Amino acid sequence: MSFKTKESRLLLVLGAFFVANAILSEFIGVKIFTVEGTLGIRQFDISLLGVPNLSFHMSAGVLTWPFIFILTDIINEYFGVKQVRYLSILTAILIAYAFFIVGGAMMLKPSDFWINQEINGRNLNMNDAFAGIFGQGMWIIVGSIIAFLVGQMADVLIFHKIKKFTGEKALWLRATGSTLISQCIDSFVVIFIAFYLNPQYHWSWQMVAAIGLVNYTYKFVVAILMTPILYLVHGIIDGYLGKDLAHRLIKMAGKE
Repeated sequence: MSFKTKESRLLLVLGAFFVANAILSEFIGVKIFTVEGTLGIRQFDISLLGVPNLSFHMSAGVLTWPFIFILTDIINEYFGVKQVRYLSILTAILIAYAFFIVGGAMMLKPSDFWINQEINGRNLNMNDAFAGIFGQGMWIIVGSIIAFLVGQMADVLIFHKIKKFTGEKALWLRATGSTLISQCIDSFVVIFIAFYLNPQYHWSWQMVAAIGLVNYTYKFVVAILMTPILYLVHGIIDGYLGKDLAHRLIKMAGKE
């Protein structure tokens, strides 16, 4: 396919942002932040399933995941199931490739002058900092890739199941509904693989369930809040494609 047509250029742009956001999420996800602290409110200290003092400590990767699921639904809406599945598998391969290259970079012997650097008035070992940021454990990498694929496939399937009943109406229902279910799957799968199956952590199922519920609560709220952005993006794309072409693409995507 050449990129001379509007639809081909649109798919290229959407696909590029999809891949970029997914890879970004994996690497910024090593930072854990407090939602309450960021918002300047008191921590909730929730108790669930016998696990005390739970608060909304989230991976920074949640910054890009809402956009990934919006892009998933937009691509699904205009280009169909096959394109989303192909793009999801390609993205998982590229994430694995990125981790492989980073692993190779970590094994390179650092230059002596680079190791000790002064950052914000403090002396840091840059090689240790590099390894600490990029050197995620294999269980976490595997868990995140599997969770990504499972969540994406679930999102695609549910989106089209709902669309069979709604037709081209109620975009919010099929997009937000599929996102909420796929985000739930993603939240628990990654924790289960990375911390329950991983012998290094020995998390109980109660801990997995409690942390998963807290994480999903945050993602649930964000998914609802992102619904207007979905309509905004949809409107911009319709304006770019033109009403007739947009309708034709949506109709063809629904036949897959």
